[in-house]
Amino acid sequence: MPQYEPTSRRPIGEGFRATARFATALCVRLHIHPDTISYASIVAAAIAAVCFWKSGPRPWLLLIAPLFCYLRLWFNMLDGMVALASGKASWRGEILNDLPDRISDVLIFAGVAHSGWMNPFLGYWAAIFALLTAYVGMFGQAVGVQREFSGVMSKPWRMVALHLGAWLTFWWSSKVRLFGDRTVLDWTCIIVIAGCLQTIAVRLKRIMAALREKSR
Repeated sequence: MPQYEPTSRRPIGEGFRATARFATALCVRLHIHPDTISYASIVAAAIAAVCFWKSGPRPWLLLIAPLFCYLRLWFNMLDGMVALASGKASWRGEILNDLPDRISDVLIFAGVAHSGWMNPFLGYWAAIFALLTAYVGMFGQAVGVQREFSGVMSKPWRMVALHLGAWLTFWWSSKVRLFGDRTVLDWTCIIVIAGCLQTIAVRLKRIMAALREKSR
């Protein structure tokens, strides 16, 4: 079997990456396996989901939930950094690096859907399109070109959108309706869905262009 070499890494801002350098070194020193960190990202997403779910009678949880969404993203970054630093990156690790992300997306949006602040159907449609967006991004890697992380509604920006929607909902502290019969979190999920559609289109276009270039 050929030696594993990472082929597709999500672009990460240097400032965000810097926050995990000490944690990476500590995890390597303590022999913490990258898989453990991947599982921790699901735990963080589950806590965020519970915070959203229980926020109806406890609006202050809307302030807490986005923090765990960002912790989920941080763990998603840390597991890859630890895997590379410890020499444990592998093809198996590619699966365990990606699958928790998809579970986390569903957990978080399901929690939002049942928060009582929005129409649940929009929350589940946002979860579906989040999965589709990631799925399309993996097409490129599957057919032998680069994996695509482009588009306006990649994983980090979905969490930013939820953060803004949650805090605006808390700020108004009521199920205020905007532009008709939609709440802030309704519109947040509509924006996520629309952004995912744009992201899917951009990724497909770039993958097709890469395939045409490869076939020349």
